[in-house]
This record gives sequence, structure tokens and C-alpha cells, in this order.
Amino acid sequence: MSYKKYRCIVCDWIYDELEGSPDDGIAPKTKWEDVPEDWVCPHCGSTKDEFEMIEIE
Repeated sequence: MSYKKYRCIVCDWIYDELEGSPDDGIAPKTKWEDVPEDWVCPHCGSTKDEFEMIEIE
């Protein structure tokens, strides 16, 4: 299974599906589509629609 990364376009914080965001209640290996819609960037408070998928090298 492949995991993707998403970058906040406001502050450049990266959400990595493999790592999740445990401090915010998002378990490791949580796919982006499974992150709750009301979740916000832990760094700047931006909403999910302000994230874009980034290429993984």
C-alpha cells in the first residue's frame, strides 16, 4: 500500500499518511480521505481544503 503526503499551502506543514498526526488524534496510516473534514492544520489552523498532495520522490 502506498501512502501520500499533503502540504498546507498556507504554512508548508506536511501531513504524511504513514505517520498520521497522533497529537491531533489522527492515527498513523490514516489516509487523507479518512481524516475528519473538521480537522485543521496543527501548525496554522487551515482547513483540509487548503492542503495539496505533493510528489514523493
